[in-house]
Amino acid sequence: MQSLQLAPVSRDRIVSQMPKPYTPLSCVRDQAQFDAEVLNVCQQRNVGLNGLKMSKAVMVGDLYVGKTSLINRFCKNVFDRDYKATIGVDFEIERFEILGIPFNLQIWDTAGQEKFKCIASAYYRGAQVIITAFDLGDIKTLENTTRWVQDALRENEQDSCSIFLVGTKKDTLSEAELERTEQDAVRVAMELQAEYWSVSAKTGEDVKDFFFRVAALAFEQSMKKELEKNRDSTAQIGAGNLIQLDGNSSDKMENDKQLNTSCC
Repeated sequence: MQSLQLAPVSRDRIVSQMPKPYTPLSCVRDQAQFDAEVLNVCQQRNVGLNGLKMSKAVMVGDLYVGKTSLINRFCKNVFDRDYKATIGVDFEIERFEILGIPFNLQIWDTAGQEKFKCIASAYYRGAQVIITAFDLGDIKTLENTTRWVQDALRENEQDSCSIFLVGTKKDTLSEAELERTEQDAVRVAMELQAEYWSVSAKTGEDVKDFFFRVAALAFEQSMKKELEKNRDSTAQIGAGNLIQLDGNSSDKMENDKQLNTSCC
């Protein structure tokens, strides 16, 4: 089956340089540029022949920390303080063009309620990115992030996942309160080997920068794995692991999205 030719990506989803981290102290890798080998391969490729690549990100965390609000601010540029709690799972797909290559980030929004955990955990599998969210105004939700990450990692290989710790509702704290909380958050991020960010879905502060950083690092990780896999072969880089957008795959995705009303 040949890869589907796609319409151009929106201008505000084009990434040509590695997005900066929140602060140099907040990340496992103080990486400000794309890997040189990945950059070189992307510059030499014929984009139109390589199909669509996708990475999966799962968002986990306690109930009412703002996971859905964060995703909807980025994907739909909307904010509603009266969101209902997510039942089971939901997802959004964001299309990017990174270094000239079409790339999709599939963002799974999982329930924070214990009674839906058996549903959500099934969707942790195959994640390249784990995002654990907490409320900057509620230190207990920060303490719980370790458990959420551990749950997600049980369904994945730890070495294959990038981990992000994101504090939400930044607009609700004073500068002094934010500074104190972030000291604790950076410590937890280091323990989790995660990159830390703080954002506000209400104002939109740092939301776009956060997701661009997630997408760029996920894309780079995917390309490096592909390079390694094809290093000793003559296969064209980018020819494998493509997402074929035929009717069957679209139907399956919709069926997965609707499987959120009953527990195991």
